[in-house]
Amino acid sequence: MNQMKRTFALALTLVSSLALTVAAQTSPAPTAAAAAPAGPPKVAVIAFQAVVGQTNEFQRDFADLQKKYEPKRTQLKTQTDEIEGLEKQLQAQGDKLSEAARASQTKTIDDKKKLAQRFAEDAQNDLTGEMNDLYNKIASKVFDVLNSYSTQHGFTLVVDDTPGQQQAPVVLYHAENTDISKAIVEAYNTKSGVPAPPPQAAAPPDAPKAAPKTPAAH
Repeated sequence: MNQMKRTFALALTLVSSLALTVAAQTSPAPTAAAAAPAGPPKVAVIAFQAVVGQTNEFQRDFADLQKKYEPKRTQLKTQTDEIEGLEKQLQAQGDKLSEAARASQTKTIDDKKKLAQRFAEDAQNDLTGEMNDLYNKIASKVFDVLNSYSTQHGFTLVVDDTPGQQQAPVVLYHAENTDISKAIVEAYNTKSGVPAPPPQAAAPPDAPKAAPKTPAAH
């Protein structure tokens, strides 16, 4: 029953916490490189997910979502209380029940647990889907504002520094003169002295490309 209680407790708080983590895997696609502004490079960072969650529009729509799921939260609590009451009743009766009666009540409790568990999982899946939709809707508009703001203020690079994100920081915006990928390749080829392979020796387009490992920091 302890595991069931933990499951119920989690489900009961689903609509009372800002579940931005359900959308943490969804990041806006980086914008195309903008024309390089005059002057020295300007770099900025932003906690993008937190910004989305702090907008007035998100706060308003999230409050509406909480209200929408309040009946399910209440229904789940009612189911949980009923199960706990039946378990206490079964324990209190002890040896007074016949083996058949005890087996019948135990089966009733197990059936109700399964129904409650299924209800909690369905509610969580529904909430997760709606939270994703809500986040993506607002994030898309925040991303447009970010691009305009970065251009107007002359930023050459904006990096998403959301704490705890599972992926590496995402470049949300960059000016053309911030991408040094080609320059690094050319510098490496010059230093190595290895000539470019003839066309027929080049890797086929669909050949797998192994990502180089980043050296450990010392």
